[in-house]
Amino acid sequence: MSSQTEVGSSQETMGRDQVVLVLDFGSQTAQLIARQVREENVFCQLVRHDLSAERIREIAPQGLILSGGPASVYADGAPQPDPAIFDLGIPILGICYGMQLVCRAEGSDVSPGQSREFGHTTCRIVESDPLLDGLPSESTVWMSHGDQVQGLSEHFNTLASTDTCPNTAIRHQTKPIYGLQFHPEVTHTEHGSRLIGNFVRNVCGCAGNWKISSFIEEEVKRVRERVGNSRVICGLSGGVDSSVTAALLYQAIGPQLSCIFVDNGLLRKGERDQVRQEFSDHFQTDLHVVDARQRFLDELAGVSDPQAKRLTIGRLFIEAFRHEAKSIPDAHFLAQGTLYPDVIESGANTDGPAATIKSHHNVGGLPAELGFELIEPLRDLFKDEVRKMGLELGLPEELIWRHPFPGPGLAVRCLGEVTETRLETLREADAVFIDELRKADMYRDVQQAFAVLLPLQTVGVMGDARTYEDVIALRSVDTDNFMTADWSRLPYDLLQRVSTRIINDVRGVNRVVYDVSSKPPATIEWE
Repeated sequence: MSSQTEVGSSQETMGRDQVVLVLDFGSQTAQLIARQVREENVFCQLVRHDLSAERIREIAPQGLILSGGPASVYADGAPQPDPAIFDLGIPILGICYGMQLVCRAEGSDVSPGQSREFGHTTCRIVESDPLLDGLPSESTVWMSHGDQVQGLSEHFNTLASTDTCPNTAIRHQTKPIYGLQFHPEVTHTEHGSRLIGNFVRNVCGCAGNWKISSFIEEEVKRVRERVGNSRVICGLSGGVDSSVTAALLYQAIGPQLSCIFVDNGLLRKGERDQVRQEFSDHFQTDLHVVDARQRFLDELAGVSDPQAKRLTIGRLFIEAFRHEAKSIPDAHFLAQGTLYPDVIESGANTDGPAATIKSHHNVGGLPAELGFELIEPLRDLFKDEVRKMGLELGLPEELIWRHPFPGPGLAVRCLGEVTETRLETLREADAVFIDELRKADMYRDVQQAFAVLLPLQTVGVMGDARTYEDVIALRSVDTDNFMTADWSRLPYDLLQRVSTRIINDVRGVNRVVYDVSSKPPATIEWE
């Protein structure tokens, strides 16, 4: 697939009645801005900072939000927007770095502050404005900056200030341009969501009528028009994204959909049967289950390096998928569950829009290898929106709220060599952990939980005999976005029940430990 085709798809989705664009200047919280706008039922796209004014005019957004970023606006090579965007007449909200860009473009001075400001501070409103409608006169906001606007030009009015930042919120006198030195998109800022809501409704005039149900209708129509009478192949993994993709495609094209599920022997307990049952309950279409368990195990024998495992699994998956796909006649399209965080439109090419697509395709290079055209119906959605879509499509809550599972499966939770015996130990221990979380009604309270089999053994005592057996580590995290995560504070009695069951019921395990590290510095998975 060429990037131009992918951009064409994105252009179509951007054609919705009302859209707000977030220009990304490298902020770690840019996606949170987009999510906040969508929570106002307004469609929002995260685009590159250098998207041209001409392209923006074509899209005709209701508003622009300039995100924060790690650079200094006055530094050589600092990312800059197309200066013509400030004369489009479109409402603009600059946040932190974005505010400094706005002010500098209109003649204000930006320079290092007397002190860097990170954390909570009290913000005081000094002038009323539709942007600040409904906010108290004082509230706590979250600062994260070293530079600030020192000399505000005569084009701006100050709306709010703090003790150390006199121009915390500003408004242009004649243009619909605003700036906030703090970050309204983070939970640390009181009334931040109200601020963003005020911008999209009061300033941009958005009606707030974008809903997942209307998105489904649009995508179903678009898929039907594009596919025609051809057949579409969808790779099922048992996860949320691929299942929702399959459900949407089934609603659009029914029996023209074929799904391929590759059993690589690295699945969770009962996963193959669960996928088959869920599929048959909700779809009446062509399902191909590929039993590749032995081949994966044979080639993983003796492999303990994490990267070598991933490369081996990826290669074998592509081979198995490709072999099965060739047996499906009239298949011209391949559907993938790529989500919006993996897709950012680029405006770097002045001759026309380009696309920067992060490498996150479920089936690697298969589209190019097999000559398929790629369909990614979820590419404009965040994870929580995909779950809402799944519920709208009638998928069971148990599937929709299932915890994420890595592409390489249990191989990256089975530290060291991967064997059938070690996988079975891990599979059983993991099933016990999940079962006890469900019994305690805590499965939905945590975002990801699983067991890890360590590549070592420890001494234990069972009955009157000494043992030298495996160690299971339990991992459970709380997170909003999986970019950062904190370890779950599970009750001690729950952990005790899990440990007791694993040691008693899972043969070959005599010790259970609990992972209390956060991301960063650790990752969620162990390999």
